[in-house]
Amino acid sequence: MPSPAVVIGVDSSTQSTKAAFIDAGTGEQLAVGRAPHVVTGEGGARESDPETWWRALGDAVAAGLKESGLPARAVTGIAVAGQQHGLVVLDGAGRPLRPALLWNDTRSAPQAAALAEEFGGPSAWAERTGSVPVASITASKWRWLSETDPAAAAAAAAVRLPHDFLTERLAGVAATDPGDASGSGWYSTAGGAYDPELLDLLGLDAALLPEVAPTGAARIGSLTDAAARALGLPAGIAVAAGTGDNMSAAVGLGLGGDGLLDHPVLSLGTSGTVFAASRTRPTSTALNGFAAADGTYLPLACTLNCTLAVDKVAELLGLDREDAAPGGEAVLLPYLDGERTPDLPTAAGLLTGLRHDTTRQQLLGAAYEGAAVTVLRALDALLSACGLDPGAPEVAARPLRLIGGGAQGRMWVETVRRLSGRPLVLPDSGELVALGAAALAASAAGGGDPVALAAAWRAAGTDRRLPPVERDTETWERVTSVLDRASGPLLGGT
Repeated sequence: MPSPAVVIGVDSSTQSTKAAFIDAGTGEQLAVGRAPHVVTGEGGARESDPETWWRALGDAVAAGLKESGLPARAVTGIAVAGQQHGLVVLDGAGRPLRPALLWNDTRSAPQAAALAEEFGGPSAWAERTGSVPVASITASKWRWLSETDPAAAAAAAAVRLPHDFLTERLAGVAATDPGDASGSGWYSTAGGAYDPELLDLLGLDAALLPEVAPTGAARIGSLTDAAARALGLPAGIAVAAGTGDNMSAAVGLGLGGDGLLDHPVLSLGTSGTVFAASRTRPTSTALNGFAAADGTYLPLACTLNCTLAVDKVAELLGLDREDAAPGGEAVLLPYLDGERTPDLPTAAGLLTGLRHDTTRQQLLGAAYEGAAVTVLRALDALLSACGLDPGAPEVAARPLRLIGGGAQGRMWVETVRRLSGRPLVLPDSGELVALGAAALAASAAGGGDPVALAAAWRAAGTDRRLPPVERDTETWERVTSVLDRASGPLLGGT
């Protein structure tokens, strides 16, 4: 029996690489190879050596090939979806000059504030790029690098985002896509290209940047001989432009721009992210108005502290992550890495409301509640920015798609369900970012719309659906009251 045509979708995230081997005809997941990353840094610093991403990609592909039992010749295409916003600076040989600054590195917060003012304030940035500079945005990191390590900035022969770096290693072509580029801070969603004024403001030469492909599904080249040897794959297979991880998850869910926020998505991972597909270009200062991988738009809001922060609280308490109970009177805002939404880059965690009878399980439950309320408030802001009333019954009744590692956890699901009062849909694919990347690879290899392809793949699946429960407004109001009162000096705000 002949082997099916197979594509590889790569999810290169903050913590690890996953390489999903997908049957290009049916969307069946045949195997997933995994390999860890190393993140270093103290305080606000978060860095990784980009070379570890490349080694992890090789290890993940090798593990996936072994698990699948398929011959390497069955693979016809590959695409990378990567963590957004990271800053990679390379020398003339394509080697990293220094560790990459990751999206959750908050040291560039002062530079972000300065950039916002220098270009006319938040509204001007949102109108031009779709996003206001914060510490996460790559432009802020480039300004930080230019000020704190000018030798590295001056020596840079190329500037890349994480997924660009890996794609270039695969195809030998410097290319990106509008989706990931729109998170850089120097790409204009209004103009659909790098913005010369912003590049001048940053002192960044456009020649250092990769070309922008029309979409993430565009075939930008073929797997080089060197990359084929490193990965154990056939030389010459299709390499797609790829995209950012959030844009790829939208593709994996089959979300195009056909409707406005019919099914908002909440992703529970290292960060908490809410997004939806839209054909309208967002220009609100309350969210990120990213481009999507398919040429439409992806309004998105992101929090820094989600599953990793709650797991840290569980570790400190000596509890399993599922050994939690509702927080009672305790409120715990687990802002262990600063916070992006709300914009509190120097924030620390805050605990209040302790009583003699407060249990460890309640403290852990309070961490879940603090993280969940923060990301659900970001969802409300996204809905409002897109012209919808979050409290309107017809809006609140729309199902919320829950994805990411946290969506596999009972306590996360119960907490989001209780605090949102919404019906939930839990997609049956656990590797949506990799699945979306596989759809981009299949499109590059064989043609067709990647969103439609992913939607067809998903049609045979069975998503888990949970009806709404009565909203826990008491906990919601208690947490939001503490958050609103503490957003000044207690949390590192102004």
